[in-house]
Amino acid sequence: MEKLTSGRYNLRGPRETLPTANGSSPPHPKKKWYNLVPLVVLFVVVAEIAFLGRLDIANNSAFVDSWADLLYRSPGITSEMAAGGGDDLSQGIEMGAGSCEEWLQREDMVVYSRDFNKDPIRVADSEKEWKACSVGCRFVSSSEKKKPDAGFGISQPVGTASVLRSMESAEYYIENNVAQARRNGYDIVMTTSLSSDVPVGYFSWAEYDIMAPVEPKTEKAIAAAFISNCEARNFRLQALETLEKAKIEIDSYGNCHRNHDGQVDKVETLKRYKFSLAFENSNEEDYVTEKFFQSLVAGSVPVVIGAPNIQEFAPSPGSLLHIKDLSDVAEVSKTMKYLSENPKAYNETLRWKSEGPSDSFKALVDMAAVHSSCRLCVHLATAIQEKEEKSPSFKERPCNCTRGSETVHHIYVRERGRFKMESLFLRSLTLEALESAVLKKFNSLKHVPIWKQERPDSIRGGNALKVYRIYPLGLTQRQALYTFRFSSDSDLKAHVENNPCAKFEVIFV
Repeated sequence: MEKLTSGRYNLRGPRETLPTANGSSPPHPKKKWYNLVPLVVLFVVVAEIAFLGRLDIANNSAFVDSWADLLYRSPGITSEMAAGGGDDLSQGIEMGAGSCEEWLQREDMVVYSRDFNKDPIRVADSEKEWKACSVGCRFVSSSEKKKPDAGFGISQPVGTASVLRSMESAEYYIENNVAQARRNGYDIVMTTSLSSDVPVGYFSWAEYDIMAPVEPKTEKAIAAAFISNCEARNFRLQALETLEKAKIEIDSYGNCHRNHDGQVDKVETLKRYKFSLAFENSNEEDYVTEKFFQSLVAGSVPVVIGAPNIQEFAPSPGSLLHIKDLSDVAEVSKTMKYLSENPKAYNETLRWKSEGPSDSFKALVDMAAVHSSCRLCVHLATAIQEKEEKSPSFKERPCNCTRGSETVHHIYVRERGRFKMESLFLRSLTLEALESAVLKKFNSLKHVPIWKQERPDSIRGGNALKVYRIYPLGLTQRQALYTFRFSSDSDLKAHVENNPCAKFEVIFV
């Protein structure tokens, strides 16, 4: 263990000399053997204590300092205190408020064998370097001499991770199904599924001006459709025909049921309609394409056929209509008629345009503030470090420090989309304490959320940080955003105690 102090002091002090009656100093007494008895006794006591200390070492590897060393130490915290057994040794020792934290910061410090600033993650693809990425990240030619960390496609050299990247529906390309991709041998999956390792969705603040103001609805027809693939495997064409039979007037600009010239700007055209038929070609979880997001930009209420979990993509409750199957068409058509004839009710569906979308919507779209290629590099670098931590040669860390009845736990947290972990110290394993510690830490760093420059001005907010979710590192975005929760303080406590130096990610909104 690293020495906590280097100062040494004389336990006995200087010898004091008393004058004789005539003022002269007395002669030094002759050394006799019995003068050595105290030293012999002291030596025997120290040797016995040292021997007992060695026995204790066998049972407690953290206790690496001998009693003889302690005699010469300046006040400080010992590893035995950190392990919870140093109360007697700490009698009279003054510990600063941060002593446990400082000790853990030193003892848990990790120096990995690879510096990603000097030796960046390499992905075999086209020549491109992601300068804005939080970890060294280069997309290189497959002919480069140095073996890449990953490459796209199933056939990769030994030691190079195989990556599947696609934005197509698994309904048409079965290999894009996450479970199937795993069975096929892919190490990393990048698809529209939020359950994939690195999701690549169609949503983005940069690509879509989602907060664009609503324009007057000037068209006689209440809905517009842009459907060009007339061979879709779901029921979207039947739904279109059923809506028309229900007397919903639809202007169709696509190849299917076309009744208007399709050579128009789609978003500009949709702005004039109250409803947009955002009908996908497959009903697959998380498969939500530009059809939906263009409707949001246009301020036209989306009528959706597609992802069964489309409500998770809604900017606010009641901001879309969902046709789950053909039996829903009759009810949805009634709602469309009602909203089109009642301006106040219709405007409520677009209220989010002026007040801002929900935190859940922002948390979803903010993910894309970091390009998927950079997120791939972060994923790879994180996996490389985690693998190194599991190696037998990796330094064992204490991860907590106990003194008396108080225990300090050392954990690590980073913002989603970033690579660097920040140290946090918890004296209480409660959800409230965790969130408070995260806010205190990142506020002290004057942290700027990674999405700050991507979001529209109207929803960037001030400088105050707001936690949306804190979750264990390694979860998928589906788990992080929708399915995972620490249900109680005891859940968090169990996780931290079972995962020494536990790592977390935080999503700020």
